[in-house]
Amino acid sequence: MKTKLLLLLVLISSISTNAQQTLTLEDCYTLAAKNYPISKQTELIQQKSSYENEILNKGKLPKIDINAQATYQSDVIGFPSTLPGVQPLNKDQYRATLDVNQLLYNGGTIDATAKLKEAQSKTQQQQININLYQLKSRINHYFFSILLLQEKEALLKSKKDLLTSKIKEVQSGVKFGAILPSSEQLLEAEIIKINQQLVEISFENIKLLNNLSKLTFTKIDAETTLIQPLTFSKNTTVTRPEIAFYDLQNEQLEFSKSVISTSNLPKINAFAQAGYGNPGLNMLDNSFQPFYVVGLKANWNVFDWGKTKTDKKVVDISKDIVTSEKETFELNIKMQLEEQDFEIKKLEQLLFSDAEIIQIREKVIKSSDAQLKNGVITSSEYLVELTHLFEAKNSLKAHEVQLAAAKSNYETIQGK
Repeated sequence: MKTKLLLLLVLISSISTNAQQTLTLEDCYTLAAKNYPISKQTELIQQKSSYENEILNKGKLPKIDINAQATYQSDVIGFPSTLPGVQPLNKDQYRATLDVNQLLYNGGTIDATAKLKEAQSKTQQQQININLYQLKSRINHYFFSILLLQEKEALLKSKKDLLTSKIKEVQSGVKFGAILPSSEQLLEAEIIKINQQLVEISFENIKLLNNLSKLTFTKIDAETTLIQPLTFSKNTTVTRPEIAFYDLQNEQLEFSKSVISTSNLPKINAFAQAGYGNPGLNMLDNSFQPFYVVGLKANWNVFDWGKTKTDKKVVDISKDIVTSEKETFELNIKMQLEEQDFEIKKLEQLLFSDAEIIQIREKVIKSSDAQLKNGVITSSEYLVELTHLFEAKNSLKAHEVQLAAAKSNYETIQGK
């Protein structure tokens, strides 16, 4: 039972380890969108929008003020003669009031402003989406550059293994005098050259992995296997976040026009004032008295010298500018998609010819291999043909990765 449990734990650990050592392009996109610092602004904008709505809604609640004042006047209202029961007013006067103002109608300014604030928040949120989406291009660059290095490294190691086994054959030929001793040395020098190239690849790979790790905020090292994308869907529909951003900008400008329209509508407020002072409302009663006042107040700016009309014209011009920017962006995207489409077709043609070249080079190297064993050609001549073969294989792998990169770039430009 313990043995079975131990084997199960080892298997789970192995599966977990393998899962951690593989990474797809979509994984990188998801990690970057989730962990990149600017993504934190999403929640902050939502909180900001919530507080702004709360502030606007409080504008519909009664406004309550407490006021108090004490004054001394150089003169007061007087009477030409003394009247019975009427005392002269004091020059020092006192008043404390509780004032309540309730908005009844303001032309819908608060509601229009609330919609404008909501549109502004959506626009800000979409800008974050754009910034996060733009990371995809950088991720594509690092991801496929690493894949290209990994393919090149694998080919170099394969070439090194082949040369190592070939040295053993040459050593046997040298021993029996069929091959010159210099042939072995040339092969050893080529292996040293390959080792140098592997060192260069190793350092370049570490640099690219480090950059990709920083973008995705996850540990990616040389042990991580990057999975090359296999699926590709090609269509002309553009769904870039910038398109939605331009639409939201126009929507925001339209809401701002609504706010402008409400600025000249009448405003109606109800008010009430309760107070205690000396004198009260009766100026002839020279004593502390309670008092109150209630009423309605209306305000209507019937003529603003065409300011509202001009403000709307400014908004319309701003909308035209945004529309122009959107059309320019769509045109540039269309051109980029066409260029990427040509790149894909070119690489597909190159891959077809790569396969043909490799078939020919493999036949040549078989012949050169037999000639080297029999001492007909030197190891230098053999290395020339071997290099040609691995250059062809390297071109094939490079074009495969470049094709995958071109397809991913096409989808990124498209907005997928």
